[in-house]
Amino acid sequence: MIKVIGVRFRRAGKIYYFDPSEMEIEPGQFVIVETARGIEYGSVILGLKEITEEEVIQPLKKVIRIATEEDQKKEEKNKQKEKEAFTTCLEKIHKHGLEMKLIDCEYTFDNNKLLFYFTADGRIDFRELVKDLAAVFKTRIELRQIGVRDETKMVGSIGICGRSLCCNAHLCEFHPVSIKMAKEQNLSLNPTKISGVCGRLMCCLKYEEATYEMLNEKLPNVGDIVVLSDQREGEVLSVNVLRQRVKTVIRKKDGDTELIEVHVDDLTIKKTVKRSNLDHLSKEELEELKKLEKMEQKEVEMKRD
Repeated sequence: MIKVIGVRFRRAGKIYYFDPSEMEIEPGQFVIVETARGIEYGSVILGLKEITEEEVIQPLKKVIRIATEEDQKKEEKNKQKEKEAFTTCLEKIHKHGLEMKLIDCEYTFDNNKLLFYFTADGRIDFRELVKDLAAVFKTRIELRQIGVRDETKMVGSIGICGRSLCCNAHLCEFHPVSIKMAKEQNLSLNPTKISGVCGRLMCCLKYEEATYEMLNEKLPNVGDIVVLSDQREGEVLSVNVLRQRVKTVIRKKDGDTELIEVHVDDLTIKKTVKRSNLDHLSKEELEELKKLEKMEQKEVEMKRD
């Protein structure tokens, strides 16, 4: 087992492990650490804990020191310099006529590197831009192209729920989201209702996926023929996933119908009727749904690469 602490460099960013050595470091403190990008100023999220060697990406870097008041002032100064660098970069992008959208920029703590994050529809030849920026800032320049999810995470906004976006508030990493999750939760498959601010499927579809999969295992589909405990047969009209109750239509011999709601344990499925829950969508909505699925798959593949 290895003793580590967890450090985060951005709000809702990924947590990285570092070796605290003999230092007593508590959550909420700030530390100076060495990363692959250079010397960084980070916030301690996880206090001292023991984990297995398999959970650590080797080599495990050591904490240089607990941040001092001077370090804090330097970090605040870096934040101010980032605002100025952002404005300068915008001017240079306009000068070179590049089709790219600048999202954010950040200095490493030691000012050894300046990173610019941008989005673009395709590949951008920014070699001349890098030369111009290096001449102005006299440091190493790195331009990094990011996806729309990462852009939204950095910028932040308010979701349709009225709260701050999950990715900007607390999600450390993005998890693959699929149309199947919306189907499992019996949500409207209208693309505009299941898409987030970023234009991709909402991350919150993932939260209750496992629960809904478990609850849906025993439930029949709408249109299925079921047999009730009193041996009467009926057709499933609707299902309540959370309450595990099923509304069935009983057709009597005299032509009348009776609507009964029963618990799923009080019926058995006699005949399964496969019906698409996409039938109610227009051609345009179906095309938009297919487009969403393709973009989701593309982003998953990009993450793997």
